[in-house]
This record gives sequence, structure tokens and C-alpha cells, in this order.
Amino acid sequence: MRQAKISRITGETAIDVAVNLDGTGKSTIATGIGFLDHMLDLLARHSLMDIEVSAKGDLHVDFHHTAEDVGIALGQAIKAALGDKKGITRYACVDLPMDEALTRVALDISGRPFLVWKVAFSRDTVGEMDTELFQEWFQAFAMNAGMTLHVENFYGENNHHIAESAFKGLARALRVALAMDAKNKDQIPSTKGLL
Repeated sequence: MRQAKISRITGETAIDVAVNLDGTGKSTIATGIGFLDHMLDLLARHSLMDIEVSAKGDLHVDFHHTAEDVGIALGQAIKAALGDKKGITRYACVDLPMDEALTRVALDISGRPFLVWKVAFSRDTVGEMDTELFQEWFQAFAMNAGMTLHVENFYGENNHHIAESAFKGLARALRVALAMDAKNKDQIPSTKGLL
């Protein structure tokens, strides 16, 4: 069973996350940040992971701590659910169109976390969420999931579409990379013997 639960409690946030990597795309998301809830719902739906997130944070300050800590906790939950990573596909690359926007997401569940972020926004906010927090979320997620993650927006005009294409691209790439490889189901996909 590739499932995990993570609780993260700090002086700024209290977050509970549960994931089932072999789910059907169900989600229950409540972060207090409407646009982030929307993105995480899309992440679950298009990755076919079941995701539950309950977050209470210092939103009266701003959304930074909550967005970052949700990324941390979700990344940790996925890493825990993967266990030794035996049998996973490991790599994926997806070009995701969202109306006029096109974004590429490539990832390697390598155990070597890294983020390359080539996404620019023309506005400071989408909904009430600061656009600079998208990079913070992806950074926190990649570092704690233990994956190399490249996100590059090729073009787009609508900031909502640009952000959504990044999250949907991540979802579809995770769907491939987390899938069990029938030809390699008993092996860790690395010449090192571990990831």
C-alpha cells in the first residue's frame, strides 16, 4: 500500500496531509488559500493520487508560510509513500497546454532534489495568492519529495492559465513517474541499487 500521512506543526502552521499514490484522484483540500486549494485539487485529479490536505496557518501575516509548508508536507508524504521506490517508472516529461499557455514539466524521482523554475508572471497575484509563492511551493515540494523537477513555461498570457498548466503538468508527470513499471517491478530503477 503506497500511502502515507504527515503532520507538520510549527509556530506558523499546522498541517495534516494524507496521500494514496494508487488512488483515483479524490481530494479533500482546505488550506485557507482558495487558489492553492484549486491547484491541489487539480494535482490530485490529474495525477490520480488521492490527496487530503488540512492546513491552518498565519494567513493574517501573508500566505507564504502556509503555501511553503503545504509543499513541504505533501512532498514528505509522497516520499514516505514511495518507500524504497522499487518498481517505479521514475522519469517523466509532459508538455501541458492550457488554452494559450504551454508549460513543460520534467521530473526524476531520483533522491537528489533540485528545482529549475523558468516561469514568469505578469501580475503580482492570481486570485489572492502571490504569484511568487508558486515557485516557493514547487521548491518546497521538490526538496521534500526528493525529486529533480524542471518547470518551464514556453508562453502564455493569462496568469491563471500559466499557473494551472504548471500544476497540471506536474500532476501528469507524477502520474507517469509514480506508476509501477511492469517490466521492472521488482527492481529499483537505478544502477546504484537505491534512489
